Amino acid sequence: MALWMWMLILFIIGQRLVELVIAKQNEKWMKARGGIETGSAHYKWFIYLHILFFISVFLETSMKLVNQEVVFSYFYFFVFLLAQLARFWCIYSLGRFWNTKIIVMPRVALIKKGPYKYIKHPNYVIVAVELFVIPMLFGAYLSAIVFPILHVLLLRIRIPAEEKALTSIPKL
Repeated sequence: MALWMWMLILFIIGQRLVELVIAKQNEKWMKARGGIETGSAHYKWFIYLHILFFISVFLETSMKLVNQEVVFSYFYFFVFLLAQLARFWCIYSLGRFWNTKIIVMPRVALIKKGPYKYIKHPNYVIVAVELFVIPMLFGAYLSAIVFPILHVLLLRIRIPAEEKALTSIPKL
């Protein structure tokens, strides 16, 4: 694997680990203030999906490199950078309420700023873009097809669970 590929994949994995730490801190903060976690049964499948995603990209890239070198794509890298900016915008906009789990807080108004002012679930769109763009950067075309589809299938469980949780909490 080329050096740029290792650096990028390590950056992405490191970023995801930092996000899990932030999510855990936010979870503790929210639960200490009455936050209620719901829809946890499917959460593990998102974890499995993301772990398998990185394994798949690595394996597919490793097998591909035996036959040919992957050429760096400025287009896909630009889309990746835009997705990262959008990801940070989501996290910043939700602040302490950003989480990878479904945790709702009674008597707290739904946040409708940042990207949430324009689209209901922007982070899920961003993740779908990443699940396509990251493998494309590495020439892992099978992963670029399979993982966005698996993500959408999981969202068919996640989004209704999140909507149910958000509409069932007592409002201000």
